[in-house]
Amino acid sequence: MRRGNPWMCKRMMDEGLRITQTRRAILGIFMKNPEQHLSAEEIFFMAHRINPSLGFATVYRTLDLLTRMGLIQKLDFGGGQARYEMIQPSGKDSYHHHLVCTSCGKVVDYAGFTEEEKNLLTKIEKELSEKHKFQIKNHIIQFSGICSDCGKRR
Repeated sequence: MRRGNPWMCKRMMDEGLRITQTRRAILGIFMKNPEQHLSAEEIFFMAHRINPSLGFATVYRTLDLLTRMGLIQKLDFGGGQARYEMIQPSGKDSYHHHLVCTSCGKVVDYAGFTEEEKNLLTKIEKELSEKHKFQIKNHIIQFSGICSDCGKRR
């Protein structure tokens, strides 16, 4: 597996899916940009450099498949353009949330959770799961506000 994430590729093979050149290229893009929130257009241009015959619709279909499989997540930070990021395989230690500046659009990942915060998230998930008889697989928490740079300009 020259490009792509071994655990992601294994997961796809376990589901009976082929690791096509397109899928491998897109998985590789997420591996090379693990902290980034990439748009479909950005992913298309990066993948197109690897495979010039690649079409935009194929990228969208692949992103949809990877999202449904829980390998990546689709995010909406406003601005009318969805963003995608890789989901880490390590469970609760990989939780991170987003701080989004409503002025400039800057997105900050927050992952520095204390044990108390991790325990609170676990408790909330457990209570919601039991109350609504719902198996929670992931969650997204986003805080909107003004970043320090934009705050200084006001």
